[in-house]
Amino acid sequence: MMHRPPAIVLDACVLADFIISDLLLRMAEDPVIILPRWSDEIFAEVRRTHRKLKWSDDSAESWQQAVRSAFPESFFEPPREIVARLTNHLKDRHVLGTAIVSKSETIVTYNLKDFRPAALEPWGVVAVTPDDFLCQLYKIHPDLMSFKITDMAQRQTPKGLIAKIKRNAPKFAEIVERDK
Repeated sequence: MMHRPPAIVLDACVLADFIISDLLLRMAEDPVIILPRWSDEIFAEVRRTHRKLKWSDDSAESWQQAVRSAFPESFFEPPREIVARLTNHLKDRHVLGTAIVSKSETIVTYNLKDFRPAALEPWGVVAVTPDDFLCQLYKIHPDLMSFKITDMAQRQTPKGLIAKIKRNAPKFAEIVERDK
């Protein structure tokens, strides 16, 4: 029996982090080990964050179009009546709403404080950092993840890529370094 990869919501703060976003999105390419989910509102937040990070409008638009084109099935819009019932941080209720309507059990975010377990448990959703999520994936798919990291490193040295990953996913980078 084929096992369906897990659906996960990638919060805007994760999608705006170029290296971690690139790594996670590669996990959604063939062979697929995750099914990424987001909403138009999450993408609007990514755009605002890219502006704060001084991305050019052309680069930000190119990124958005590339991701929209590669993953058109990843967009889910939470109905207002669902979002209105949620109790996590007000500014991130749409993210939990996206998880609910997309049947995602996990939200990957740097902002765990906005997703307290008590607000998520009634919906069967958990929030984890990208670092912890990548470590979990690596335990399940070490060879496949190593392959995808090696593929990602083609534009630079594997050591250089691991150094970049280490900035925001230090535990995961340590596991990958140890297993080399």
